[in-house]
Formats: sequence, C-alpha cells, structure tokens
Amino acid sequence: MLSFRVLSVNISVEKGTAKASVSEAAVGLSGLEGDGHAGDWHRQVSLLDSESILAFAAGTGLEISPGDFGENVTTEGLDLSTLKVGDRLRGEDGLELLVTQLGKECHGDHCAIYRRVGKCVMPARGVFCRVESPGVLRRGAALSVTRCERGENAQC
Repeated sequence: MLSFRVLSVNISVEKGTAKASVSEAAVGLSGLEGDGHAGDWHRQVSLLDSESILAFAAGTGLEISPGDFGENVTTEGLDLSTLKVGDRLRGEDGLELLVTQLGKECHGDHCAIYRRVGKCVMPARGVFCRVESPGVLRRGAALSVTRCERGENAQC
C-alpha cells in the first residue's frame, strides 16, 4: 500500500493567498474548518508535495515555505503526480479524501505567488480532493492511497 506523510497543514480565510501552517485542522464534509476553499464543491482540499516546492524554489531562487502556493496539505514521500482521479486518501480518525482533479487553471494576477514570481506550480502539480468522510489532518500524520481500479463496472 502506498503512503506518504503530511509535512504541513495550511489554512487561510481567503482564496488566492498563501496559507499559514497549523499543527492540525478539523476536516468536515465541506473541507478544512476555517479555510477559504471549504464549501460544496470538488476542490475542498488541495495537496502539493514538498519535492515539487523544492524543485520550483531551486528553479526560481526563491525561498518558499509550505502553504505559500495556497495548498492545504504539503506532503512528503510520494510524487503526487502519480495519483489519479478516483484514488482515495485515508488518514486518521476515519478521514477519507477522494481525488477529484489534477492540476488547475492558474489564477494569474489573482494569486499571491503568481504576483510575486510570475508563475505557479499548482496548475501542473496540485492535487484536489473532496471530503468523503470527516476527520483530522495533523502535521506528521500518514495518509494511505487506495487506487481506483477502473474497470467496466468500477465505482470509483
């Protein structure tokens, strides 16, 4: 079974801004409590792997911290680009996230990182999820991946 670690949990009240790191966050059926991306839609929780952040920082020469790209969860230990829509991420306390989107359209001038750097890594490397079962996200916690096996009668 694939698994990876939560390096940082990040929240912000507004969309399009860098998020502040917190030690843990309750995750309800709308997303992370207190986060601007929470709501009734398919991108309630965003993830970005630290390896992508480090590569971006090396290419730009900028100092970038977890949450600076607006991701809710900064991870380590798995290249998140290997995830597929329909995969499930399971964590502590029954938390279950469903991968709903890979990458996104860049906000351009509406994004703090884009205004600072002129480009962003989330359109190419971000992973977006909907909450299927609430729980808690904690710094240092493990998340496991259950692959969606697409077949003729797959229910992913």
